[in-house]
Amino acid sequence: MNAALTPEQLGNLRRLDACTLANAIETFQQRLRNEGFADGTVRCLFPRLPPMVGYAATIKVRGSAPPMAAGHYPDRTDWWDYILSLPAPRVLVVQDVATQTGLGSLLGAVHVNILRALGCVGAVTNGAVRDIPAAESLGFHLFAGCVSVSHAYVHIVEVGGAVEIAGLKIRSGDLLHGDLHGFQSIPFAIASQISPVAERILAKEQELIALCQSKDFSIEKLRTAVLKDCS
Repeated sequence: MNAALTPEQLGNLRRLDACTLANAIETFQQRLRNEGFADGTVRCLFPRLPPMVGYAATIKVRGSAPPMAAGHYPDRTDWWDYILSLPAPRVLVVQDVATQTGLGSLLGAVHVNILRALGCVGAVTNGAVRDIPAAESLGFHLFAGCVSVSHAYVHIVEVGGAVEIAGLKIRSGDLLHGDLHGFQSIPFAIASQISPVAERILAKEQELIALCQSKDFSIEKLRTAVLKDCS
């Protein structure tokens, strides 16, 4: 586990939208440009909320089939201790490994309130969530593959291991960021350096946008401005 960022550093990352953050990460050449972010199979359910930043608490669940010998699977509470072992703020990451992914949901009104009490600011899953208004009223981020009316037979089968959500491989303690565009991981090696780079990128973008909206716009001026940014 890498050292946790300071509240100020986390706040700086939280002020960035996901697209600007991705642009800034690319400049450090820490990973390929087609890696480090989730694909469109998982979506942000509350696009009006400000960006989410937190450390990943990873679990795997199943839930499409009943147990062989009993009416229901036994409840587990050890994963609560695991969540608290990670620095705050936390993001629960739930990989549904059931044969029929997303048939039932672990995350409903009760679990969202438990997670919030445990210092989580959101949850990410390739499976389902439910009780959507309860999470939205708390400002609790949800990124999910689908919604479901039922918890079916959902139960936790692994805690703290590596998971994969929407093509993004996530390890316990990874730093995650998400907003209406989607979610991505932030390499720890550059996390504290991203904010000033992002500010410079935004400033350059605003110059180009201002030029495009100006009455003095011309292709020549646009080409000159773009070539200057590339030099």
